[in-house]
Amino acid sequence: MAVRSVERSVPERTRRERRQAAAWTLLGLTLSAVAAVPGLFVPGRVATEAAFEDARPCAGEAAARDDGASCLRTIRGTVISAGNAKSGKATVFRVMLRPPVPAPADQPIDLDSHGDLSELVEPGERVDVTTWRDEVVAVSQDGVRERLSGLPDETPTVLTGAALIVAWSAALAFVAAFGSARRARRIATGRPVVPRVPLGRAKPVGVLITPIVAAFTAGHFWDTWTAVVMTVVIWGLIAVPATILALRWDREPSSASPSGRQPDTPLGAPG
Repeated sequence: MAVRSVERSVPERTRRERRQAAAWTLLGLTLSAVAAVPGLFVPGRVATEAAFEDARPCAGEAAARDDGASCLRTIRGTVISAGNAKSGKATVFRVMLRPPVPAPADQPIDLDSHGDLSELVEPGERVDVTTWRDEVVAVSQDGVRERLSGLPDETPTVLTGAALIVAWSAALAFVAAFGSARRARRIATGRPVVPRVPLGRAKPVGVLITPIVAAFTAGHFWDTWTAVVMTVVIWGLIAVPATILALRWDREPSSASPSGRQPDTPLGAPG
């Protein structure tokens, strides 16, 4: 009776593994398409970064015009308010200039709450705001200067890191699809079933953390396309072996019998 129960469960388990293989494949294809989206913006952002890096201080009429010029424009204004404020979950040192001042200096300027300017800038004092096109890029007072975060020279590596995160997640989805398809074949032929590998634990090191570290590192040491290429190189040197080692480390010991029976495991693991 038990043998018949096992035999009847084989086709069901085979179909389940095949459904999981199809689901993982669909997820991998979707993630691959999503990974291409930030990649499409990289060339344009690299061109913007190059223009920003080559920008020089505005001179003559360009220094006085409010037209989003590609030169570095300095706006001198008086602080009307300065203090810590919440920006999402982070605390920033928010500075507002007394109107009228030209855009973009007429908007709140968020500085580092622990930076040098947070201890120097007070209401009523004069500060210099450096703008490029329609962005505030730096604030200075009495020789102390602070660059703002999220500048054009940081965007290409951030986009590259985001694309790598999604692309590597897609690769793991395809690995899971291959594992499910292989298990389905083994169950159908009565061969021992290979153990599953859970997707948790150390895999996020290779999938999530490494691209962020690579993007941050490359963005601080290189510019334009060099930074993009080095982001990929640094990621590849760390993420690929780290993920492979994590996959091998997380592999569960096989408890399959020659009949192909193994404990049920939930969807969510590559083979």
